[in-house]
Amino acid sequence: MKREKPALDLAFAVGEELAPQLRAAAGPLTADGSGDALWQTLLTSWLADLAEELPPRLRQRAYSLGLELCNDARIAELNHTWRDRAGATDVLAFAAQEEAPPLPSAPGDGELAAEPLELGDIVISLETAARQAREQGHPLERELRFLASHGLLHLLGWDHPDGQALTVMLDRQERLLASPEDRG
Repeated sequence: MKREKPALDLAFAVGEELAPQLRAAAGPLTADGSGDALWQTLLTSWLADLAEELPPRLRQRAYSLGLELCNDARIAELNHTWRDRAGATDVLAFAAQEEAPPLPSAPGDGELAAEPLELGDIVISLETAARQAREQGHPLERELRFLASHGLLHLLGWDHPDGQALTVMLDRQERLLASPEDRG
């Protein structure tokens, strides 16, 4: 069954401090102009694919989120500030919907809000992603998609407090990555 794709207000940024060769290795996902459009397509496709699995309060016609690709120093700073953990990590997700969102004019059951639902921000270290891609033996573009899908699932309330939950989450990521929009 074809799902209607939601609208997405995406704030996409690529850190200026990233080495040009690293940006080039990431291909079109970091390119000026086209990177934004590619992420827009991927994320809206994933949101549509996940729609039926979302709790009713997260099923919307429009969403807003931020996606930043940065270096290890930037993500290490965020990791320390927000998680009190030292060092760089691959992806951080800052969910805006930890609890039910307060809606200015709360729609009734089955109604969708007029304004985009703010999901939060995903931050990915391009440097860490590049190392992990080499270790896993796959292209950097695939690693970036994998990390972005992981971050998106966290923004939508998924978590992995134990091995079983992590397996379920990783399986869902792989199904997102198998979508037609993500094969190109």
